[in-house]
This record gives sequence, C-alpha cells and structure tokens, in this order.
Amino acid sequence: MKNETNILGLFQKLFYNFNSRAFKDATLAFKEHLDGGGKMLLAMGGAMSSAQLGITLAPMIKNNKIHIISCTGANLEESIFRLVAHKSYKDYPDYRYFTKEDDEAILNRGERRVTDTSIPEEEAFRVVEPIILKRWKEAEKKGERYFPHEYFYQILLSGELEGKPASPGTTSQGRYEGNPEHCWLLEAAKKNLPIVVPGWEDSTLGNIFAGYCKAGEVSPKVMKTGVEYMTQLYDWYQELSKDGAGLGFYQIGGGISGDFPICVVPSIKYDLKKPVRPWGYFCQISDSTTSYGSYSGATPNEKITWDKLTKHTPMFVIESDATIVAPLMFEAILDRYILSER
Repeated sequence: MKNETNILGLFQKLFYNFNSRAFKDATLAFKEHLDGGGKMLLAMGGAMSSAQLGITLAPMIKNNKIHIISCTGANLEESIFRLVAHKSYKDYPDYRYFTKEDDEAILNRGERRVTDTSIPEEEAFRVVEPIILKRWKEAEKKGERYFPHEYFYQILLSGELEGKPASPGTTSQGRYEGNPEHCWLLEAAKKNLPIVVPGWEDSTLGNIFAGYCKAGEVSPKVMKTGVEYMTQLYDWYQELSKDGAGLGFYQIGGGISGDFPICVVPSIKYDLKKPVRPWGYFCQISDSTTSYGSYSGATPNEKITWDKLTKHTPMFVIESDATIVAPLMFEAILDRYILSER
C-alpha cells in the first residue's frame, strides 16, 4: 500500500531534540511567518549555487516564498555557470584524498574545484565573459549604470546565453546545458526580484570586470556600488516589511551576504533616524562555532545588543550542513509530498 507523506509531516514525526528540533521548529516558524503575510529575505553565503541549491530555491522564488536575496558574487555568477555549463562540470567525490599534484592536474585541465565538483573555465567563465562585457560597454556608451545583478538579469532575459556561441576548443551547441527550472537566478530575473550583492568584486566576473577597468576597456562607473546597494535596500526593506508579519531573515552560512543586509534595520533607525519595523523572523544555518569575534558563529541574541533583532523575534540556529538542511526546509515550505511504502 502506498501513502503520501508531506515533508513537513515527516519532520514532525521524526525530529524531537537537539539540532533536529531546531530544524523542525525553524521550519514551522518559517511557514507561520509566510502564512501570516510576512515576506522572507534569503542571505546566501558559501557555494550554494555550485551545490545546486537552485533545484529547490527556484521553486521557492517561483511560488513567492522568497522575496529578496542577498548573496555573494560567487553565488550570483555560479547560478549562471551551472545553467550554461552543467554537463561540463566534473564531480570529485574522493577529493579528501587528493594530493597537491592531483589538484595541479585539475588546474591544468582548466577546471576550478569547489570541494567535490569543479567549474569548467572555458565552458563557463569564458562563455559568459564576452556577453556580459558587451553589456558593460553598452552601458558606458549610453551613460548608464546598473547593479551587478541587473547585468545578469539583462543577459538572462535577452536569451543571449541560451544561444551562447561555442568557446574555442569546445563543442557547445548554443543551448543551456543545465535545466532552466533549476536556475534560481533565471527565476529571480523573471520576477525582477530585489537582490543585493555586497562585495561583488570578490567573484570571478568581479575580478574580470576590475581587470577590464584597469586596462581602460570599460569604466568602473558603469557598476553601481555596495553603498548604493545599501541605499536601495533601505527602500526595499521598508516596502517588504510593511505588511503582515514583516520581513524575515533566513541565512545560509556566514560572512558578508548575511552581515550586510541585517544592518539595514539599525541603519534606518540610527542613521536615517526614521521609524523601522524589526525583522520578523531569524534563522541561520551554520557550522561555525562561536569563538573570539566570530560574528558568523554568534548566537542570535548577540544581535539584540546591536538592535538588529529584538527579544520578540522568533530566532533559530541550526548547526548543520546547509547543503542538506536548506533543500529539505524548502521542500517542506513548498509542501511537497513523498511516496512511502506501507
């Protein structure tokens, strides 16, 4: 006999204590926040795009479960790299046993390893580079300026990447190698989802952009800055937090993708001297332990002292692997079902 069990029901059946309890409670509170009319910000660190989080994140965006994203420049570009070059990625499940010589061989093959997988330079970086460079140059010619994510939106919505030209030495047929339904950035582009990318320069295409600027081929002025991201975030936050349960904060990993956007609340309050609604929910998935000055490993109540959270904010820390926890939580929020044999 076959029965359908939804993922959230499975959590409630199995998870009672320790990390599993935090996982379940955070999921239930996430759902309650959305059901109460709240919106959700996703702060995405690590290499989640290379880890194919888009398989579950794209449906979350499509179904209006995520309303704004803060991510690293690497996560931004790697969503596109997975789309255009998915079949050219190589997996290395035995990476823990690699020698320096093994990794040097990977380098010489034109691959860039990210833990157990690798991004192919020719099929990914060098395919996207001339297409986005054209956009940068067009913006300079027209006297226009855009945020980093807006250039990505432009090339995704134009179809230029779908008909990408073959790179030298490759056999690309000009079609996506990855499943477009698994590309979270493509889904975000369709919705013109608000995105902030603090520290975008710390990415492959960010480095490439800096190189072209240094060579005098394009002006740095065509790229809006991190300060402008924050000034835009002031408006986005006020708009997204005004209704229902307000705007929640769901953080994967640590670092600038989380530290940057959470500061918007105290900045509006103390720097703009305007009334602001506090964050309506907070959850961080992290394997970073609390240590001397480690903000990534700080417990949420420390943020109360910075006026980023309040004692009333539902707050959770899940000390686990985000590549496992986040997809399962998203599946539960989407109310997916699995078949079980009985």
